[in-house]
Amino acid sequence: MNINNETPAALEAILFACGSPVQYERLCDILGITMEGLREAANILKNKYSDDRESGIQLITVENAYQLCTKNYVAEYVKKALELRKAPPLSKAALEVLAIIAYNQPVTRSFIEMVRGVDSSSIVGSLIDKGLVAERGTLDAPGRPTLFGTTDAFLRCFGLESIDDLPKTELAMAGEQVALDLTGEEATAEENAPTEEI
Repeated sequence: MNINNETPAALEAILFACGSPVQYERLCDILGITMEGLREAANILKNKYSDDRESGIQLITVENAYQLCTKNYVAEYVKKALELRKAPPLSKAALEVLAIIAYNQPVTRSFIEMVRGVDSSSIVGSLIDKGLVAERGTLDAPGRPTLFGTTDAFLRCFGLESIDDLPKTELAMAGEQVALDLTGEEATAEENAPTEEI
């Protein structure tokens, strides 16, 4: 079904009411339109929000989903309205752990510590508390170690549509080298996908 005059407004209302990202497929089902029609409606909204002088809202894409969010230039006003304190910046160590997870996910805590050479459990816990990292199942290996990966919040914070948009870096190669250096059952297990979703 093609879009009609109400479709862009309906899309806007759905995304506003939901707050969080809504998958393309779900939006198509709700609106009764094709993917092509959804893109057309989304482009109409993007054009509507394109002028910073007219709108403090923008339409973003996050992992095959659309979401409405505020633009950066009005962030301070929104924080004041919600009485939110400015979050402290991530430490160098936290950014390092986050990069290891992002480029090699899903990974175990022991993998992260092999790359860094130091205990990283508290940093991983902190990143989980901030909503940037989440558990992604367990590894089919002795002890069933937990796997970790990044979240939609991570993508939004770094302005990425998907994890594939991460810039290429030597860190990914370093992580691959560590994986090659693993031996025994753990090495075999690290190569496998998650066997259980949490």
